Amino acid sequence: MHDIRFIRENPEVFDAAMARLGVSVSSSDILAIDAGRREKITAAETAQAERNAASKQVGAAKAKGDEAEFERLRALVGEKKAEIAALEDGAKAEDAKLTELLATLPNMPLAEVPDGKDEDDNVEIRRWGEPRVFDFAPKEHYELACVQDGMDFETAAKLAGSRFVLMSGAVARVHRALAQFMLDTHTTEHGLTEVNGPVMVREEMMYGTGQLPKFGEDSYLLREGWWLIPTSEVTLTNIVNNATLEESYLPRRYTAHSLCFRSEAGSAGRDTSGMLRQHQFEKVEMVSVTHPDKSLDEHERMTRCAETILEKLGIPYRTIVLCTGDMGFGARKTHDIEAWLPGQDSYREISSISVCGDFQARRMNARFRPEGGGKPEFVHTLNGSGLAVGRCLIAVLENGQQEDGSVVLPQVLHQWLGGKTRITADGALV
Repeated sequence: MHDIRFIRENPEVFDAAMARLGVSVSSSDILAIDAGRREKITAAETAQAERNAASKQVGAAKAKGDEAEFERLRALVGEKKAEIAALEDGAKAEDAKLTELLATLPNMPLAEVPDGKDEDDNVEIRRWGEPRVFDFAPKEHYELACVQDGMDFETAAKLAGSRFVLMSGAVARVHRALAQFMLDTHTTEHGLTEVNGPVMVREEMMYGTGQLPKFGEDSYLLREGWWLIPTSEVTLTNIVNNATLEESYLPRRYTAHSLCFRSEAGSAGRDTSGMLRQHQFEKVEMVSVTHPDKSLDEHERMTRCAETILEKLGIPYRTIVLCTGDMGFGARKTHDIEAWLPGQDSYREISSISVCGDFQARRMNARFRPEGGGKPEFVHTLNGSGLAVGRCLIAVLENGQQEDGSVVLPQVLHQWLGGKTRITADGALV
C-alpha cells in the first residue's frame, strides 16, 4: 500500500516509479480523489461547527421567547445534521475509492533496479559452480529410469487432474530429506526460527501480503471463505499483522516448510511436462521483519541463505536482479536464483527473494516503537524461497544422473537418508 502523504509531497517521484513499471495511473488521478475526499471532510467539519453554534443559540432564543428565531435555528440544526451526514458519506465513498485504487498499484522499485520489460532484461550478478560435462545426453527429471515408478503423473491426474504428481519410494524420501536439510540448515546455521502454521488463511491475510485484491485468480478460495496459501510468505509475514513491536524485538527471521497452492492462471502450455510447474507443491520459505535501516542488508543476507543451500548440494546456479517489468507486485527489489538443469540445458528459477520496504506493513498495519521514543514506524518485510523443494529435487536428480538412469545423491543429504547415497536405475534407495 502506498503512503498518500508521500504521493502528495513527491508526485513526480511517484509518477516516474509507475512509469518504470509500465503503470498508466498517475499521481494526478490519485490526488484528484484525495482532494475530493479532503474537501468533503473539511466541509463536514465546518458544517458540524455551524450546527454546534446553532444548537447553543436555540436555547437562548427559546428563553427570550423569540419563537421565529427558535424555529429558524432548529430548522438550521436539522439541515446541518443532514448536510454533515451526506458529506461524511461522500468522504467515506471517496476514501474507499482511494484505498481501492492504491491497493491495486505495485510497489515502487528501488533506483538500482534495472529497467526492462520482461525476463530478457534481467541482469545476472554472479554464478557459482561449473555445469557438469556429460559423456551422454542428459535427460530431464521425468525421463530418468529411476523415477518411472516413484514419480507418477498418470495416477495423480486420475486423483486430481493435470499438474499434480504422486511421489513414492525413493523419490518421495529424497524429496522429504531435502525439506529437512533446508529447515535444519536455516535454523542451525542461519538463525531462522522454524514455524509450522496454517495453509488456510483469512482473506485479510492475503490482502496484507498483496495477493488480494488484484491477484485472486492466482490462488484458491474455499467455500468457507478461507484461502489456500500460494506460499507460506502469507502465514509468516502476517504474524506481525496489526502488531506494534518493540524495536529490540527486530529483526524477526522465520522459516517454514509448507504445502503451497497456485492456480497457475495465465501459464497454459508452460512447463506442462514433469513437476516443474504444479498446482500443489512444497516450499521452504524465509521471511524477515526488520528495521527500515536494515532491510537492504537483510536482503543480501537472505540471498546468501538460499545460495548456501545450493552450494551445499553442489548444484550450479546463477543469481540475477529482476528488471522492473519482471518483478512481483509487492517488491522493491528482487533477486532470483536459478539452478542449472542439464536436462533442459538451462538455468531455471528455484528461489525468488524480495525486499518489500513498508509496502506490506502498511497493508497489515505492522509497526515498531523506536527505542529512543517517538511515534511508531512501519516495519520492513522481506520474503524468499529457501528453497522450492520440488524444483530442488529436479535439480538433484538431473545433476546427479548417470548414463544407466540411476542418480548419485549429494553427500550433504546422506545423513537425512539413513546413509543411503544413490537411487538405482530400478528406483531403489541404496
